[in-house]
Amino acid sequence: MGGGKLVQRDRELTTVPLPTQEEADQVPPDRDEIRLICGGVHTNAAPDSGWTELQHVLMGAMCEGLSGFTFDPAWYDDVVTPMDLARGLARRDQFVRARILQQVVLHAMVVTPTPPEVVQRIGQVATALGVDDHFLGDVEKYGPESYDAALIDFARNGYAGDFTARHRPVLGTERDIGDGWGVVDDDPGLAGRWARLEDCSTGSLGRDVWEFYVSRGFMFPGSPGSAPPLLAQHDWVHVLADYGTTLQNELEVFAFIARADDDPRGFSLLAMVIGLFETGAIPEAGGLFEASAGHLSVHGMATRLADAMRRGALARPDGDVAKAFLAVDWFDYADLPLEEVRRRFGIPDKSDGALAAGSVGPWHPDGISAFQRDAGDPILQARIAG
Repeated sequence: MGGGKLVQRDRELTTVPLPTQEEADQVPPDRDEIRLICGGVHTNAAPDSGWTELQHVLMGAMCEGLSGFTFDPAWYDDVVTPMDLARGLARRDQFVRARILQQVVLHAMVVTPTPPEVVQRIGQVATALGVDDHFLGDVEKYGPESYDAALIDFARNGYAGDFTARHRPVLGTERDIGDGWGVVDDDPGLAGRWARLEDCSTGSLGRDVWEFYVSRGFMFPGSPGSAPPLLAQHDWVHVLADYGTTLQNELEVFAFIARADDDPRGFSLLAMVIGLFETGAIPEAGGLFEASAGHLSVHGMATRLADAMRRGALARPDGDVAKAFLAVDWFDYADLPLEEVRRRFGIPDKSDGALAAGSVGPWHPDGISAFQRDAGDPILQARIAG
């Protein structure tokens, strides 16, 4: 089913007001509300030519992985306009509404180029929900005919655009490196800080990250050929959340990070890796990654992506630690046992479905690429079975 006639049906589009804090419904959605949301995602992300196979698979995986309800194909018959969706979510706060909008965008962006009618409906959903979303501002700036250019800008600049201005101390650099994915390859102090992780005890987060780097031939941040300090932040999460370093694992770890972050701009991180490793619409990003399309379409990957988002949503750090995994100074936790840090950040186990679909950690033979294996230390690779 397409959705081109929805613009006429919602000609008098308005915004459904947000509830007050006291009015907002915090109860998990029941099956009827999940049906409404799935109908809204399908109706508004559907090209006039109909859904692609990947969109179908992604819908089923996201529905079950994030809500626990099995998607019913009969729900495809539901036509849920932007206003229908917004009225059904009238008692949900801005945070929940933004997450629903992101599901519409996620299912739309796996089709490239995204049809103009879908871009228009995404804007209508945002208006009806009353969600102030940086990404949609970019869409309006570029127009539907340049959606892919807007996506590239969003992915490159959405979350990372002012990261160093907000969180520079966690990067440990000796000088101002500007915003976003700036490379630092001449900072001996930073490189030495990472190299000293070797001195952490066996089984600690820090020692595991050091072995993670050396076993793959990765250069420590601050040294020639190294990744940007911001990108290096996600390497701690590879180890912490138990994801390997293939491109399929990159989709998982960034889905985990993006969904965990309470800042809705974190969604740009997921947009970035989908643009890189599924559609290929983004030729390069993150200061290191280059496009390699088709990885989300691999059998089982939709289940793994949905589970990574579920785990990110459920993660609950102890105390007053912000729920933003790229903004943590991980050196504060480097000497702690890995399992203790996982407990402190409330990271749930992977689902049986994700494990069966092939989700693996850094020390599994399928969790390292052939290039990384050739570049890394063969002694430390003894941890990688096989």
